[in-house]
Amino acid sequence: VLAKESRIDPVGACVGMRGSRVQAVTNELAGERVDIILWDEDVARFAINAMAPAEVQSIVVDEDAHSMDIAVEDSQLSQAIGRSGQNVRLASQLTGWELNVMSASDADKKAESETGELIKTFMVDLDVDEDVALILAQEGFSSLEEVAYVPEQEMLDIDEFDEDIVTELRSRARDVLLTRAIASEEQLESSEPTQDLIDMDGMSRELALTLGSKGVASVDDLAELAVDELVEMGGMNEQEAAALIMKARESWFADEQTDAGE
Repeated sequence: VLAKESRIDPVGACVGMRGSRVQAVTNELAGERVDIILWDEDVARFAINAMAPAEVQSIVVDEDAHSMDIAVEDSQLSQAIGRSGQNVRLASQLTGWELNVMSASDADKKAESETGELIKTFMVDLDVDEDVALILAQEGFSSLEEVAYVPEQEMLDIDEFDEDIVTELRSRARDVLLTRAIASEEQLESSEPTQDLIDMDGMSRELALTLGSKGVASVDDLAELAVDELVEMGGMNEQEAAALIMKARESWFADEQTDAGE
């Protein structure tokens, strides 16, 4: 629920005096429980509202994965999750996001583990010692892209870094990203499906591109697959997969007949 006027309490208005309004709705629904949740355009705040009455200790939003890690007090974990995960499932449906509810202690352990992995990544990719990697992690840097492309002043504001260090870190990060981009482009080109695969009977261009992205770029590559492998890659049934594989293997049989004739 949401009120257009700030002076109105939307939840209280729906609940009514001593719960009379919501109780009337519950009675009409044969005793079905009704929860009144305050809507918020901030999806993190909306998720917190949806988890009530459990009190959220922390929330981490992952925009890319469209998910949130929600930490509650250890003693409230079962209440937050609900019977058979019902509370989390309903909150996920309300927000449209995947909600991962965990205890505060588990959230701390996860954050510590992720920070450790991030430090290792910075040490390897940027070729820096643990102290420098730790500073980057503590200052909120979570990827090479951030090191390479955040406004330079943000890094200069770090007390332990001077201009030379910042310039070198940004240069190393950009070099690594460029190397990866080139390697990715080369891999993409090598996985481009051949024309004979695209033109093969029973093959669509979309399927050929899907197979190419998984390393099956030619008719011979397809011929070497097992039926279950193609089913998993192409999202088809076993009969369709078997027919495509047999079609791809026709050239093998033709070669064998030619050799036998000679």
